[in-house]
Order: sequence, then C-alpha cells, then structure tokens
Amino acid sequence: MSQERPSWDEYFSQLARMVASRSTCIRRKVGALLVKEERIVATGYNGAPQGIAHCLDVGCLREEKGIPSGYRYELCRGVHAEQNAIINAARYGVSTIDSVLYCTHQPCMLCSRMLVNAGVIRVVHQGDFNDEFAIRILKEAGIEVTEIRV
Repeated sequence: MSQERPSWDEYFSQLARMVASRSTCIRRKVGALLVKEERIVATGYNGAPQGIAHCLDVGCLREEKGIPSGYRYELCRGVHAEQNAIINAARYGVSTIDSVLYCTHQPCMLCSRMLVNAGVIRVVHQGDFNDEFAIRILKEAGIEVTEIRV
C-alpha cells in the first residue's frame, strides 16, 4: 500500500497555516517558518509584542480608521509573522543565513527588506497579499520566490 507524502514545500506551507492559528490579528492571520536543510529553525505569527495588549482584546486601530490592507503599517500594534520568525531566531542565537521562509501570505515590502538582510535565500508563500514592490525587492536581491496553493 503506497501512501502519497506531501512535498517539503507542501509540508512546511501546511505547518505555516498551523502557526498562523496563534495569530492575535483581527484582520489577517499570518504564520511563518524559517527552515534550513528541511529543519524548522524558527516560527512566527502576527500579533502584538510580548507584554502588550492584543488586538483581539483592545481592537484594531487600522480597522477603526478604515485603513486598507498594505497601508499605514505604523498604526498597527502587531509585529508581522516574518519579522517575529527572524526575531525569534535572533533571540535564541539561531542563524537565518541560507534559510527558506514559508509563509501563509506574500511578505510585504517591510518584511521583504528584513528577509534580504536576514540572509533568506528563498520565499515560499501562499499568496493573498499583493505587493509588487516587495516581490521586486526579493528578486533583485537574488531571492527565489515561489507561490504555492495548499
């Protein structure tokens, strides 16, 4: 009896969805994993910094002001999933050089710049966000970008 196994991209993309379930964002639940040699080195989901009230508890200022997705990031109390994955790796002294990011959504331009400087070599995302400048930044830096549907 043969059992079909998911590819590594499918496997880690599915795990990113599980990580996203911890998100405290009202608008969009995002999960991210940093992987090296088929091993998870860090995870992150979007939400308020440690010790700060979550949007689930106090509401969303961007939602209240009617600010569309992709604009006025500075008015959000949340840290993006990709940023949290990089921060979590740094906090525990784990290198992100030559890692692959798996994310439930396409990274924004803020996260894309951080991914470049973190040494990420590939980004696998599940779409659901359209920031052409972010993709241009990643590709200009030589980072392979793959969109996958799981």
